[in-house]
Amino acid sequence: MIYKMIANIFLTLFISLSLNQAINGQDLLSVPNNKLISRIESTNGFIALWKFDEQAGQERVAIGTGVFPLKEGNGKIKRINEGPVSGYSIKLDGSNYLSLPNSMTGRLNIYGDQKEVTVIAWVKWTGDRGGFIGGMWNEYEEGGKRQYGLFISLPHYNGADQVCGHISKTGKPTPPFPYSMDYSASKQKVPKNKWCLVAFTYDGQYIKSYLNGKFKSRKPELINDTKGFEGYPQGLIQCKNPYYFPDGMGNNGADFTVGAVLLKNGMGNFFKGLIGGLAVFDKTLTEKEIKKLAK
Repeated sequence: MIYKMIANIFLTLFISLSLNQAINGQDLLSVPNNKLISRIESTNGFIALWKFDEQAGQERVAIGTGVFPLKEGNGKIKRINEGPVSGYSIKLDGSNYLSLPNSMTGRLNIYGDQKEVTVIAWVKWTGDRGGFIGGMWNEYEEGGKRQYGLFISLPHYNGADQVCGHISKTGKPTPPFPYSMDYSASKQKVPKNKWCLVAFTYDGQYIKSYLNGKFKSRKPELINDTKGFEGYPQGLIQCKNPYYFPDGMGNNGADFTVGAVLLKNGMGNFFKGLIGGLAVFDKTLTEKEIKKLAK
């Protein structure tokens, strides 16, 4: 009886210690998904993977063709003890972000008429508002330095609560409209507070958006907020997934950012939630390849 009481006391102390460690970001059970990491590294066109397993206050570095150290903006970014890649993730609160200067982007600076790109992220989105996941996208300086970027929820042009893959040649808005509208939007809605894989590809002709490894096409539709513009008195009708964009990507000078982009009044389009991994490829991954990473 005495031995049982002692055992129960030690068990209670162990559980209490484990809970305290978890609260303080020291969870002992967070382990990397090495099989997934290996699969990412061996995928054709792989450039970089951020596993986000560093402590708050540290640069987030990548594995791949370069370390690409991302620095925190607007304060420290918490490390959370959950995530499908490293077992950890970053928690973005809707005001903070990570960035890498354009001069250090190296192979991340993908551009050209026939160049391809794929951006994949493992996210747990709060659903509070849309936001930027990652890429080279700047909507303000010199009229815009947009290049490529992965977003969740761009409602202005039929992308509400959906995975959106954005591409730009000029870096500027899409004439005659006030904003850039050249993005694909998944048919599926992104779930709230649930881990999922979001991705887009660009093959030099078409942008495609994926959710959990699945591509679903959309029929041509009337695009919101396009009526009354020059040449479009009744509005613009187009297909959002896949989205036809044969112009290619410009070398427009944007920084590589995660969680926000530069707007007129400072950083904006903040993502709110967890990001457990972010990968960039300079090839168009197939649906089969993306499905493997979604597993």
